[in-house]
Amino acid sequence: MQHGNWRRWIALVGVIGLLAAGCQTGTDTSDKEVTVVGSWGDAEQDNFLAMVAPWEERTGNTVKYTGSRGLGAYLTTAVASGTLPDLAGLPGPGEMIQFAQGGALKPLEEVLDIATYRADTVPALVDLGTVDGKIVGVFMKLSVKGFIWYNTANYDGTAPATWAEVTAIDPAPADALFCVALESQADSGWPGTDWVEDFVIRQAGPDVYDSWVAGETAWTDPAIKGAFEAFGEVLQSSFGGAAYQNATYFGDGGNELFTDPPGCKFHHQASFISTFFEESGGAAAGEYDFFVMPEINAEYAGALTGGGDLFGLFSDKAAARDLLKYLVTAEAQQIWADKGGFVSANTKVTTYPNPVEQKSADAIHDATVFRFDGGDLMPGTMKAAFFAAMVEYAETPGDLDAILANLDTIQAEAYAAQ
Repeated sequence: MQHGNWRRWIALVGVIGLLAAGCQTGTDTSDKEVTVVGSWGDAEQDNFLAMVAPWEERTGNTVKYTGSRGLGAYLTTAVASGTLPDLAGLPGPGEMIQFAQGGALKPLEEVLDIATYRADTVPALVDLGTVDGKIVGVFMKLSVKGFIWYNTANYDGTAPATWAEVTAIDPAPADALFCVALESQADSGWPGTDWVEDFVIRQAGPDVYDSWVAGETAWTDPAIKGAFEAFGEVLQSSFGGAAYQNATYFGDGGNELFTDPPGCKFHHQASFISTFFEESGGAAAGEYDFFVMPEINAEYAGALTGGGDLFGLFSDKAAARDLLKYLVTAEAQQIWADKGGFVSANTKVTTYPNPVEQKSADAIHDATVFRFDGGDLMPGTMKAAFFAAMVEYAETPGDLDAILANLDTIQAEAYAAQ
């Protein structure tokens, strides 16, 4: 899971406000106005509007953007009522499939130059946006996972070749090798799920990962249990113990990298966390860096997990089609990349404002295997149970067998209900 897990929070007031604002289909708005609903607010909203400004100037069209932190709830309501925006962010691949198979999302074969889009986009992301053989979703902004962050004053930057080399590193001058922070209000536990997913794909490979996410491999399977056990070893070598891990907000999870003396040497988190290092940890640019979590099983070297912001088309309006075609271009995405906090799905975007964001982009472009965040692909009840299990496991690691058996029970119910 990534920063942006607040998309799952059901913001009923925001939903009602959006519906009242009239974010409707092209039949109810000017042909030259394109209504867009997304999850971005504050600086991200400003960056998106800067991204579309050249298109507005060139075409004479306008973008009417509304940000929603209850995006999933809004779209579910909007699809049911038929009162839709022209373009919208999508909560995740699962919801994208639902909307596409229900006929709400428009296929993009006649909107995009498909050959160019495929050539310029990370292949795994093209696949993730495809439903029943048709491209229906495009990625706008990526979050790359499996990064091991450090304070440049406390580590020389050497990228270990294997996970065994990481765990053999002396934590000095820090108290512990890792910091782990699992608190995230209703979604507490999700940073632990990222750890487990990274262990599954590096230990057991993408086929097992896919089978597990699809509900076909049990949680008690040795491959999944082995990933939990590997995370358990991390918890044992982490700063503060279970009380700290479960009580500490995920955004503050890397703060101990920058204390004097440091509490931990490394912090495992997605590409977005650098913003928190500066806003919460007191670090400055250049004082932090990362290496990609290395291989465990050499057979699966180069595997990477991540998340991203999907976009889809709900309207046949010509201006909306043209805007979406523009948004996937390197020209458009370079604008946001130049402003920072953005990793592009377009491989032609090659310039980033600082070395850390450049490395983030290079990591996903160089990945031989890329998988979307597993928890975000699971049924809602399964995902919630996965989050809760991480909190329980940190508190009572000796109960792993019972925790996994309970997840098996929930798995059977959750996938049967789909």
